[in-house]
Amino acid sequence: MHAGALRASKGVVRPLPGGAFGEAKLPPRALDAGMGLAVARRTVFRPEDRECFGRVADRVAEGNMSLLGRPLGAREVAERARLRNAIATGALITSGRHLQHGDAQQATRNMEVFTNCATAIASFAKFYLLLNGSGVGRAYDDALVAVDWAGAPDVLLHLSPEHPDYPQDRAALHRFGVEFGLLPWDSSVAAFDEAAVRGFLARELILDPASVPEGAIHHAVEDSREGWAKAIERLESLAFAGASDRRLVLDFSAIRPRGAPIGGMQGRPASGPLSLMRAFMAIRREVIAPARDGRLAEPWEQAMLVDHHLSVEVQVGGARRAARMATKNWRDPGILRFIRAKSEGGLWTANNSVMVDRAFWRGVQAARAGSARAEDRHALAVFEEATRCAFVNGEPGFINGDMLEDHRTGRAREKPVHHDGRDVRSARYRVEHAAGLLADLSARAAEAHFPCTTNPCGEIVLHVTGGYCVIADFAPLLACPMDPASVIPGVLDDATAAEWDARVEDSVRLGVRFLMRANSMDALYAEEVRRTNRMGIGPTGLHEWAWARFGLGFDDLLDEERSAPFWEALARFSEAAKDEADAYAEELGRVRPFTVTTVKPAGTTSKLFGLTEGAHLPARRQYLRWVQFKGTRNEAGAWHADADPLLADYEARGYPVRELRSFPGMSVVGFPTLPLIQRLGLGDRLKTAPEASPEDQYRWLSLMERHWIGAERGNQISYTLKVYTDRHDLEAFRDILLTHQPQVRCCAVLPSAPDAALGYEYLPEEEVAEDTFQAIVAAIRDPALHEALDLAHLACANGVCPI
Repeated sequence: MHAGALRASKGVVRPLPGGAFGEAKLPPRALDAGMGLAVARRTVFRPEDRECFGRVADRVAEGNMSLLGRPLGAREVAERARLRNAIATGALITSGRHLQHGDAQQATRNMEVFTNCATAIASFAKFYLLLNGSGVGRAYDDALVAVDWAGAPDVLLHLSPEHPDYPQDRAALHRFGVEFGLLPWDSSVAAFDEAAVRGFLARELILDPASVPEGAIHHAVEDSREGWAKAIERLESLAFAGASDRRLVLDFSAIRPRGAPIGGMQGRPASGPLSLMRAFMAIRREVIAPARDGRLAEPWEQAMLVDHHLSVEVQVGGARRAARMATKNWRDPGILRFIRAKSEGGLWTANNSVMVDRAFWRGVQAARAGSARAEDRHALAVFEEATRCAFVNGEPGFINGDMLEDHRTGRAREKPVHHDGRDVRSARYRVEHAAGLLADLSARAAEAHFPCTTNPCGEIVLHVTGGYCVIADFAPLLACPMDPASVIPGVLDDATAAEWDARVEDSVRLGVRFLMRANSMDALYAEEVRRTNRMGIGPTGLHEWAWARFGLGFDDLLDEERSAPFWEALARFSEAAKDEADAYAEELGRVRPFTVTTVKPAGTTSKLFGLTEGAHLPARRQYLRWVQFKGTRNEAGAWHADADPLLADYEARGYPVRELRSFPGMSVVGFPTLPLIQRLGLGDRLKTAPEASPEDQYRWLSLMERHWIGAERGNQISYTLKVYTDRHDLEAFRDILLTHQPQVRCCAVLPSAPDAALGYEYLPEEEVAEDTFQAIVAAIRDPALHEALDLAHLACANGVCPI
């Protein structure tokens, strides 16, 4: 038997994956200088890593293997060494959450910190997950909303005047007034109306909780993620019970002050109690009051507003992303209002999508052909209004709910209804007040038309009542046993090709085992994790791999005959993922994973090594990548004390830095980026996303779904397809959607003007002309950046190579 081999049931001997990486420590791959190093410094590296990705791999592998919960035998020790090598070389990048939090203490942590993807059916659960950094999807179907916020109690808020964050002096009152929207952003400390801010405090807060009449419910908000969510659970459960005649007093005095370090977030600064209080003020003012007087009568719309106000505070806290997906059944009477929620309602914190099915697309076509049937006319009205809004601001999108794996197989409807709150229960968080609400919602979900929705980026199918998916990236290019830049594209000797392919397959198999161990962690949705054992592993840097390994550009990949070796390899790795999932589940005594394959956006992981992200084409040839950091300057031009120290560091080295107005308290740093794919010598065979037609990109997605996602046990592909409005008008956009969107599980189709015409304060990626790019790079005092962005690469890519 091979080293580490295991004799499985039926006498089959299974070798331990990872042999192609060996067990002797391999040197770590260098991160892409500039952007890659910046991302690692912000979200991956700890002081003890000393900016070495090999040390990151050491702790991540150790932490993940510790989840077995027993002393490691020789086989597990070998697997840990192989896993470490796969991560250190970049072949198995896992995900940003694992790279950030993975260490020897992982078994003592909660799973929420390690899950990228989740859903929630109640606001308190959604808030808790956002606070843990998860992206959260929620379905706002009429059938899936049970709380009428008109039934909420009167909410009274208290913060001790002794708390460090209670605004006392003029400077603190000015900052409070600006951040609570009482004063304009350009107001000065010298000139603002102090009495107006003090009057607001007197109206909105109570100084003495003991002064509240007898019978009020008093709740002290604890200084933890769990404590913050528990306050929302208390309020939401009272609203469900119809307690409008009660008073709820929330005391925020125990929450640590602004700027204090958060231990579980590598010491990043806390946002303090005022941020959470601002959310409760907004819910009181924008949801409860209008719900009571009839201005906000629909519970689904109330729920969207509650979630929005909570998400705003998570996002401006700066340490977590607050990514959300909001979906709604196309059949609901309020669907047209949902469609306009972003353009007219200002609800900018979620990606909004209409959940549709075959009946919807048939109805649109039938109504276009003259059908007078009511459902067909409704489908057409939804389609036309959604596309009208999307053509202006990109949303909502369409998700084919009946094509999602758990809907298609019927497994979503197998989830039992529990009445004791076990659906939301972990060692850290236990439902106390909302068990009845959750049971009601679970019963509703069992009968709902769409029992599944997706995570914010659309690549994972999850039950509407709540579920997780742990996800990971592998990078087939970085599994190359030599420097990929030294490979003659598509020209390899048999031994090198075989070793490269073996490393890719080992990355996939090791990644599947890595994710299954993560599914054993203490989790809020432990019941659902046990039921589904769901995971999602997917490739990133696909276009670099296609070129270096097979000598194929994007246009070649659309020719299935010419690119057959690429697609055959991808399908083989997909089957290997599902085979390993079944075998390892049997070994651990768990259920076969409901889903295994996916393609996630891979933003953080791909940037570490300069790769194209997930299934996406390169967006641009050379550009500035703008990254948000928490912090702004004071009137003297110095950074505030609680600003991220990296802002001053990057500014001192000459990187472009801007303060933001649309994201209060945030600034952005621009990182000159020359993608790795520009450095591999594709020349005129390189195709960027703006250069590829929508039809070609849909074909690419269909091929990826067929060969990687597979017919069974696959999630979806997260993909944003831009349709440029200077080339396609509204009717052309509608024709593109109607022809192609019904053929894929989901795809975010984003009408977009050229960058210069968009009018946004900033774009995450800003393409710049070659001469401007060179000038920006020249002004930056960072030797590592200059080494990585040797501008001879740029000259070669544009046909004027000096060599």
